[in-house]
Parts: sequence; C-alpha cells; structure tokens
Amino acid sequence: MLESFDLRTLRAFATVAREGNVTRAAEQLHVTQPAVTLQLKRLAADTGLTLFRRTSTGLELTQEGALLAAKAEQVLAALTDFGQTAGHLATRVRGKLRIGTIIDPEFTRLGAFLKALIESGPGIETTLRHGMSGDVPEGLRRNELDAGFFLGDQRDYDPVAELSDETTTKLFYGRELAQLTYRVVAPPALASFVRGADWVQLASLPWIGTPPASVHNRLLARLFTDLGLRQNIVSQVDQEASMVAMVRTGVGLSLCRESIALHEQQAHGLFIADAVKISTTLSFICLEARRNDPTVVAAFDAIKRVWGLMGAEVGQIGGPRSELRNDRGHQG
Repeated sequence: MLESFDLRTLRAFATVAREGNVTRAAEQLHVTQPAVTLQLKRLAADTGLTLFRRTSTGLELTQEGALLAAKAEQVLAALTDFGQTAGHLATRVRGKLRIGTIIDPEFTRLGAFLKALIESGPGIETTLRHGMSGDVPEGLRRNELDAGFFLGDQRDYDPVAELSDETTTKLFYGRELAQLTYRVVAPPALASFVRGADWVQLASLPWIGTPPASVHNRLLARLFTDLGLRQNIVSQVDQEASMVAMVRTGVGLSLCRESIALHEQQAHGLFIADAVKISTTLSFICLEARRNDPTVVAAFDAIKRVWGLMGAEVGQIGGPRSELRNDRGHQG
C-alpha cells in the first residue's frame, strides 16, 4: 500500500489515463516513453493493482485504475489551486480602502461586495462611511474616501463634465450598477390634484424637501430648474422613514423609489402620481486620477464579480433615486 507518492509518477499516471497512450503522454510531459512506462510500473507495484489493460489502440483503464485516475486528477487540481493561492498571497494587494456607502446595504449588495473584496484582497483593510450619495463625490474630492456608491448625475459635482472637449479629463471614473425609477407619492387627500398631473402642475403642490446632498433634491432641483419652476417645499427631512411618514400624515408630496412607493400604496393607501416618473443610475465611483491604484482596482474587481455589471463605464451618471436617511439615521 502507498504511504507516499511521487508527484511526477502521479502526473504521468493521470496523463496516460487521459490520453490512453504512453507515447502521447510522454510528449505532453516532455519526458521519454521509457520513463513514463517505468513510472506506471512503479505505481502498479506500489498499489498492488492492475491499472491498465492493453487494447488494439493503446491502453485502457481497469475499474480500479479509473477510480485511482479520478483521485489523481483531484490531487493534481488541488496542487494547482494550492500553488495559485500561494502565489496570490505572495503578491496580494495591501493597504487601506475607505468606502462611501449609501441607502440600504441590501440594495447595494454591500455584504457580498465586502466578501468578494476580502477574498480577492485579504491584505486590504476597509473602512465604511455611510451617508447621502452626494457625500461620496465630495469625500473623494477631499481625499476622505477612496471609492463609493453614488446615485444620480456626476455632473453635479464635476465642473468639467459638461464640456464637450474629449481631451478634457473628467474628475470621476465609475461603473454603472443598476437603473432605478423614482415615483411621486401623495397623501390620499391630494389624490385628485395629483391624478394625471404633470411636473408643472405638481410643482405648486406642497412638497417634503430633502438636503442638497440627497439624490431626491438633486433630481427635482434640476428638473424644476429646467422647467423654470420653483418647487413648493413646506418641510424638509433627512430621514427616509420620516419622509414617508410625513406623506402618510398628509403634509405633502415626496419622491421615493418605486419599490417603496408601491409598498406604501398597498400598505397605507398613498397615491402614486400616474403621469410622471424619473430614472437614475446607481454607480460605483472613484477619482479618475486614482482609478489605477491597487486597492481601488481591487474594489472595482469585487464590484464586477458581485454585480456582473451592466458594465458601462460612467462618463455622466444620470437619473433619480431615494437617498434619504434610513432608519439608522443615514440618507441614501
């Protein structure tokens, strides 16, 4: 019975088992045919088993040989994996990565992202900072963050993004992750005013406002400014739960993610404006100047594996999304 084995003998056995021919196996292994034959004889002697039977076309595995060949392949695959892992650990990326997070972690797949990041870069130490999406590009510009999730249009934070000159370097680099739709929700008492109304008609109704860093604010401010209108804000909140609660109590209208709007319609009877909606993009961004930093590259690699990626590089991110503070007091 084998107490130890020579990996060269094991590799020779597995190769002959696959090829069914000693000559071809020897060519693949870059050794002589007699050397392979000797290794097979030694293995047969050590195991006390007949591993092959001769046929008119070459060698054929016996039942015992087939079982051992399968085990040999497993051992060689494990050895290859061992070598790859050792090489990866020897050259792994090390350093700190400050990540800006927004909205709920389930939606951004934060847990899966961090798991993938740890697996690909076990030497990276991560720090998370949760806030509104507008805080992320500002944090990148102030060197308080290295990368982060973002909702909306990067042109709000990049003064050169509006320029048409292709030689102009954009401030941010990013990857689109998902398209989102935002809807306007209203208390039942305002349903008759909201039904069939366009943005011009909705602007004069009472609205619950949000801070400038909120995607709600940026989406609506740009929309109403382009229409030459002023939004009638009667109250301002920075918590998503408070925003929806104020709509329920009849304070005014609010923008929120479509999934939340549909839930509130079913659970609390809120009315969803049927003539308007806004779309925006969830992206993962960094400074263009730092996109090739090893830790940032590792972060984007993890994002790609987790999201599978619509994959478009972000040049100009656009659209709406709910970015108010969640139940833990942080806006999306």
